[in-house]
Formats: sequence, C-alpha cells, structure tokens
Amino acid sequence: MKGSIVRLTSSCDGVSEIFSEIDKLMHSLYPNELNILLSVDEVDQDNSELCGIYIEGELAACGAVIFKQEDNAKYGEFKRIYVKPQFRGLGLSKRILSHLISLVTERGLNKIMLETGVKQYEAIALYRYFGFYERDSYGAYKPDPESMFMQLYVADKPILAQT
Repeated sequence: MKGSIVRLTSSCDGVSEIFSEIDKLMHSLYPNELNILLSVDEVDQDNSELCGIYIEGELAACGAVIFKQEDNAKYGEFKRIYVKPQFRGLGLSKRILSHLISLVTERGLNKIMLETGVKQYEAIALYRYFGFYERDSYGAYKPDPESMFMQLYVADKPILAQT
C-alpha cells in the first residue's frame, strides 16, 4: 500500500478534490477570514512545490512548500499538509513533511514557517515531533487566538527517513 512521493501540479488527478476536502474541513473549523488557503492554481508557480502520495490510484496525502522572502530573509512556508482520513495512521504525513523539509534544504534555506489552527491537535503534535516551535505571526498573517504560528530551523535537524 506504500506509495511514492511525487511532484504534483494543479492538473494532476485528485489535486482539486483533495484541496476541496481540505477547504471544507478548514471552513468547518474556523471563520472564513482566518482561512488563508493556497489555491490550486498557486501550486504551479515557480516559488511553490506541491507533492503527494497516491495509494491504489487515489491521492491519499499532500503537502506544499512556498518559497518566500520577507525583508532580507528567505524561508519556506508549509501549506496544505493533509492526509485523507481513510489513509491516516500509515505514516504518510511524516513522509510528506520529511520530503518538504528536504526541498527547503536543497534550496539552501534553513528556516521553515507555517500557520495552523489551534483545533488541529494532531497536526500540532506532528509539527512538534519534527521540532517546530511556536512563534509570533508573520507575513500576511495577523495574530489571532484561533491560529498558531510555528517555525523550524533545519540546519541542525536530522531529516527522518522516507520509509
């Protein structure tokens, strides 16, 4: 059942559907104004990379990194980290995160940031497992009690094996 991690574009099978599933979940948990979601069209831009894992022909998991610059600092921002419910518990999120971290380091960057919602307990635990820690809001995000902002400096962090 183990699938390979592949690079995705907006036109790949299952991308629109998994993005719709993520949007539905986020809109059920948080007010619309808090959902700053990467659109399906944005994944084809030069500064982004979307990857996923297909299992038996179905896009089971995905994650994206957007390469950004704020002031003089370049960093990667993780977006759309998601595993469909029927595929959870298989280690797919760890494989996606490890892959995304490697994409950031391959570009010579050391800093990764993300925003997640405070109700996403499993996601927060996953990010902490990888060494992410809380920080203040950044970029276009505004401080909000429903949001949690996290970052990771990867220079001294081992990348977990992509099993």
